[in-house]
Amino acid sequence: MNASITSPAAPRLSMFQVLLCGAMIVTLSMGIRHGFGLWLQPITMDRGWTRETFAFALAIQNIAWGIAGPFTGMLADRFGPFRVLAVGGLLYALGLVLMALSTSGLAFTGSAGLLIGIAQSGTTYAVIYGVIARNVAPDKRSWAMGVAAAAGSFGQFLMVPVENWLISQVAWQDALFALGRWLSVPVENWLIAGAGWQSALLVLALSALLILPLAFGLREPKVAKPVHSHSQSIVQALREAFGYRSFQLLMAGYFVCGFQVVFIGVHMPSYLKDQGLSPQVATYALALIGLFNVFGTYGAGVLGQRYPKRYLLTAIYGLRSVAIVTFLLTPLTPMSVYLFSAVMGVLWLSTVPPTNAVLAQIFGVQHMSMLSGFVFLSHQVGSFLGVWLGGKLYDSTGSYDVVWWLAVALGVAAALVNLPVREGPILRGEPRPQAA
Repeated sequence: MNASITSPAAPRLSMFQVLLCGAMIVTLSMGIRHGFGLWLQPITMDRGWTRETFAFALAIQNIAWGIAGPFTGMLADRFGPFRVLAVGGLLYALGLVLMALSTSGLAFTGSAGLLIGIAQSGTTYAVIYGVIARNVAPDKRSWAMGVAAAAGSFGQFLMVPVENWLISQVAWQDALFALGRWLSVPVENWLIAGAGWQSALLVLALSALLILPLAFGLREPKVAKPVHSHSQSIVQALREAFGYRSFQLLMAGYFVCGFQVVFIGVHMPSYLKDQGLSPQVATYALALIGLFNVFGTYGAGVLGQRYPKRYLLTAIYGLRSVAIVTFLLTPLTPMSVYLFSAVMGVLWLSTVPPTNAVLAQIFGVQHMSMLSGFVFLSHQVGSFLGVWLGGKLYDSTGSYDVVWWLAVALGVAAALVNLPVREGPILRGEPRPQAA
């Protein structure tokens, strides 16, 4: 029996409310994190740290995000998204404050890495998609997930220049010093004079607190259990999912997604610089990825309502490999970089809406956030390997060629493994009546 059958009388949040609050939360959470690279130089220079110290903290952030994702998903499914989002918003703000105040590499890893990573797991796609799956009709679910994913992309496009502007405004710190004197708080003992990056982090911490009032908009009403539903425990849901071939294939594809996007996002600026292009080209390239990602994720959500999602995922991964091969084999110029960035931007996070929509179709919505968290964990393992192998193999070979072609091969593999995915609801047996 299909677990996705629900009672038609069950009260739901309005789709407009879910999309408005969910999109704004994802815009804040994803937008803030996408700008963390802007803090690399000012923090390492002021603190006297190596770049490895900063990079290690962000690597821990990604792994912490991935590992915590299934557990925050479980909590959201069990106790509702409001509590998880509220705690996640508080942890995000606290992590940003401690990130500004950290004076040792260990403290910085604990704040920027562990704490913010856990906060991101409770304020991004897994939790938001669980709310969408439970409150948006199946015929509009993929589109709604595309809207939420596009909001995260827009957050990258919007917040990165805002964060860059905040870092350059030392006046923020003067205002904080004045506020500290008025409150009798020794702010000047914690902040470095003239360091706008610290003030910018504190302003972002206040911005992260906006997640709390937005979370109220996703507070789901308590309802009786759906009629004719197949209620599962967490253990039963996990045993079923990990034993189901299509779930394994979706996880494999998501691993490749993480490998490709994080390798390109982190190492492409260095690759372009090695090839003699100016740093400005890399800056424009990353901005183009963020901009076109808005259209790509929204378009993937729309197409997922009209075509089989497994074919859509196959096309996305296949086109990524084609784009990378074309980029590597054509003469490298600023224009070729911009064209590649625009194409990859369309394909960047366009895997997110169809992957999560398939999960909801197969397993229903009871444990949606948890299962989405496990699939995302696979994505983050791929992200870790993409960024790590990029540096490791570059140090060994003196170029990124091996990793580029590995990304191509993995894209082809991901395109193939998504073809046999079954999108229909999983069949669960009912006890048969005893014979007379």
